Amino acid sequence: MLDRRLHLHLASWLGQWPAGPGLHVVGSQRRARPAWDGRLRPAIAVGNPSSTVLSVPADRVVAVRALAGRPVERLIPALPAAVGLPDWPTHDGAFRWSLAPAPLPDVGEWIPPTSPGLPAWLRLFDRDVLVVRGSGGEYLAGAGIKRHDAHGHELAVGTVPAARGRGLARRLVAQAARRVLDEGAVPTYLHERDNRASARVAEAAGFPDRGWRSFGVYPA
Repeated sequence: MLDRRLHLHLASWLGQWPAGPGLHVVGSQRRARPAWDGRLRPAIAVGNPSSTVLSVPADRVVAVRALAGRPVERLIPALPAAVGLPDWPTHDGAFRWSLAPAPLPDVGEWIPPTSPGLPAWLRLFDRDVLVVRGSGGEYLAGAGIKRHDAHGHELAVGTVPAARGRGLARRLVAQAARRVLDEGAVPTYLHERDNRASARVAEAAGFPDRGWRSFGVYPA
């Protein structure tokens, strides 16, 4: 049975959950409003091996439903034009979550996103971010929490090239996931299908691949 927090998150984030077999296109006001970082997410889909919910702005439901009979591999490239943003990129990857993060030791420190020396992507967050610094105070790796709603919080992680291969990312993800669970939400983790490094981080941090997929139209 699906964890209640994840069920509530998907219903809130997409506009409907669950759904019967196949692809279900639903309208949601959230697709026409800026998300956690101030940018639009005009099309987001999450699905398990038997059922997928594709969330789009209400005024684009008819146009997107006209594509619903296509295989997903043909549907995804057609989504930007169907939601009125033909030049926007598409994303296609795994949707993961964890109720039991790997028992890896903490490695980062929670600091304000306005702290000096952080990369631009971490400064987008409105609450503390989890950061690892080197012996000289230089930034090595970091993680942020995208609080989509009260029930589901998505994790993002990044490591500078010189610090890769040390296991920092997996430890940050596990540490951030424990914080999300402590806050009463379920941690989620999304990555592109061809990003094997991110997939390895997810697996090592306790986010198994359950065969769920997420795709959509939103900024790179």
